[in-house]
Amino acid sequence: MVTTPRRRNRRRPAGAAPEFIELPLVPRRRAVVYPRLIAPFLVGRIRSARTIEEAMMGDNRVAVFLQRDPESPEVSVESLHSIGTEAIIGRVLKMPDGSTQVWSQGQRRLRLVEVIQTEPYYLGRFQPIEESAEKDVPTEALMRAVLVEFERCVKLSRTLPDDGYVAAMNASEPGWLADTIGSALELDVAVRQELLEILDPAERLERVRQLLVKELNVLEIQTKIHTQVQEEVEKSQREFLLREQIKAIQRELGDTDLLMREINELKEKVAAAGMPEVVAKKAEGEIERLQAMPQMSPEVSVIRTYLDWLITLPWSVRTEDDLDIARAAKVLDANHYGLERVKERILEYMAVRRLAADKLRSPILCFVGAPGVGKTSLGRSIAQALGRKFVRVSLGGIRDEAEIRGHRRTYVGALPGRVLQTMRAAGTVNPVFMLDEIDKVGMDFRGDPSSALLEVLDPEQNNGFSDHYLDVPYDLSQVMFITTANYMDPVIPALRDRLEVVELPGYIEEEKLQIARRFLVPKQLEEHGLAERGLRFSTGALREIARSYTREAGVRNLEREIGAICRKVARQVAEGKPSPGHVTTQSLTHYLGQHKFFWGAAEEQDEVGVAMGVARTEAGGDVLPVEVTLMEGKGVLILTGQLGDVMRESAQAGVSYARSRASDLGLGLRGKFFEETDIHIHVPAGAVPKDGPSAGITMATALISALSRRPVRRDVAMTGEITLRGRVLPVGGLKEKILAAHRAGITEFVLPKKNEKDLEELPANVRRAMHFAAVGEMGEVLELALVSQATASLVAV
Repeated sequence: MVTTPRRRNRRRPAGAAPEFIELPLVPRRRAVVYPRLIAPFLVGRIRSARTIEEAMMGDNRVAVFLQRDPESPEVSVESLHSIGTEAIIGRVLKMPDGSTQVWSQGQRRLRLVEVIQTEPYYLGRFQPIEESAEKDVPTEALMRAVLVEFERCVKLSRTLPDDGYVAAMNASEPGWLADTIGSALELDVAVRQELLEILDPAERLERVRQLLVKELNVLEIQTKIHTQVQEEVEKSQREFLLREQIKAIQRELGDTDLLMREINELKEKVAAAGMPEVVAKKAEGEIERLQAMPQMSPEVSVIRTYLDWLITLPWSVRTEDDLDIARAAKVLDANHYGLERVKERILEYMAVRRLAADKLRSPILCFVGAPGVGKTSLGRSIAQALGRKFVRVSLGGIRDEAEIRGHRRTYVGALPGRVLQTMRAAGTVNPVFMLDEIDKVGMDFRGDPSSALLEVLDPEQNNGFSDHYLDVPYDLSQVMFITTANYMDPVIPALRDRLEVVELPGYIEEEKLQIARRFLVPKQLEEHGLAERGLRFSTGALREIARSYTREAGVRNLEREIGAICRKVARQVAEGKPSPGHVTTQSLTHYLGQHKFFWGAAEEQDEVGVAMGVARTEAGGDVLPVEVTLMEGKGVLILTGQLGDVMRESAQAGVSYARSRASDLGLGLRGKFFEETDIHIHVPAGAVPKDGPSAGITMATALISALSRRPVRRDVAMTGEITLRGRVLPVGGLKEKILAAHRAGITEFVLPKKNEKDLEELPANVRRAMHFAAVGEMGEVLELALVSQATASLVAV
């Protein structure tokens, strides 16, 4: 059996304030009671209800304290705030849901000392806190300022009653005034408790003033917003009345039926276009403008044109990708010979799209290669392999940024840029979009089109491409962009960084033969009406055309020469003459005349001071002999043959290497040989500019041959960059250089060691016909290229 202890107040002498009092304790989750103010609160917990009952049996006094954690069932000194309020219970009502509503009036602040008991009700020991009622001049001024600000709050707020201001006016003490205003404001429980715990009246009143200033700012902004909304509503109502008047006038004039029919058609088209929500709202707003505008206004045609563009652009129409990789590989092989890297990249894209269609972003490919290697036609083949539509824009010569982004509608005759014009022509949101000749884009006072392309060709941004004319975001992220260029140097770095560059090297001779046999000859025979005549081209004839009548990286001129032969044969057939069955090497002179180009060939015999180098050109590769001669003079180095700066520096490096290693190389030079001898290095074909470091070891070999009088082997060609220490560094274009050496009759090729891996790209027949020597030092080059000393002496004799 639980005994119920009774609360006790310690007796103190008359006139002395009690140090501690014991009262029933009512813990509250979210309610704060202020002294001198009436506050209702609900009691739901059983022990709290028993506490109220216990107080009602006594003097109706309780202590109301706020819990630190509202969800905590524990009641202790630690779980309650240290400052609470002594309150007198005025009325208690039982509610239908079982809770109890209590009306209380606060008396004074209490400090919690300890919780004496928790069963069957809460009982605590408290220390009363007496509050000074004295007012000095600053406090009086603060009270008046707070009253003024509170009056403004009451006037602006819809929730603060006027009675609250009346109660505040009758609060004669600073603490009383602070509590009255604090209870009237809409504050968080934590802020209310903060005010309760401020014991100094002046300090509490200052805190209330800060809260009033904040509340005033919020109320003023709310009032401003409300006023603006009211003005907008009134404006909308006014516009509605004006539109109704315009409609009435149009009905009188007889224009209503035609206009409404056009408006309804536009609305139906907008609804059927599948536009995003933002774009649809823009279109609907333009239709409303058109409806409210007089039909004779010049702005009507501008709005109609704008709506036509919005409606006809593809917003949701797309073609389904054909991701049959085997079929795509057959399509690419049927349309193009070689180009294995490009084909492999496209098939990889299709494979990944098949596995992760929603996550893969379309690549931004850039095909870089010489004219005629098939960049544009390869884009068509990619579209065919994917089952997408193919569209193309030529960027050559564009200098106006508006060509990409469009003109703003403020200009007469404004139109969208070429990107959106081409998207409308494509009719789908996911075509293969080719931007041709991206390296030919210019720049002038009208802007930089290359910078405008940055947004188009960036997968992170082009999902919301903004055209100046449309002024709404357009999604280009599903488009597969392919750009082409002959060189990457003119392309700005920021744009180059967004592109996945795929180099298309020039075709080698064997590839040209296959392309001519598989594609060019059948095409030209069909175009000239000779497909049924049985005309054939021998392999030797095609090889001779590619070698002696064209000099190019692609196959355009090769196709022209084949077409020229077909035209002559077609004339013979049209004149009734017998058609030749074969075109052979011997008959080429009859059709095409004498040879137009001559390729370099190996030397007929070993020569002193002549070394065979190789170079990569736009047409593939060619041999590049280097000649060195020595003359009496003043030690001048003469370089001729239209050599670029890099090639001149390579020659100087070769001379410095020979001078520094003269004794090690056994040159036998005495005295001031280099000060009294002029060295002339010449690279033939002087009309053709040449540059690059790859002829470094060739010039050094020719120079050392001239100094030592040892001939250079005629069947050896070489490439590599030389350093002052005699190291041989790697170079580029090795495949084209070796094929040129093979065509010239070279049997041994000297290359840098780090380029040895590039030999895998060579055709098998070339690897079998030539011997390759990978070197790392200049001494190894000289040992391979120069005739031995004994043989050289024998030749000299």
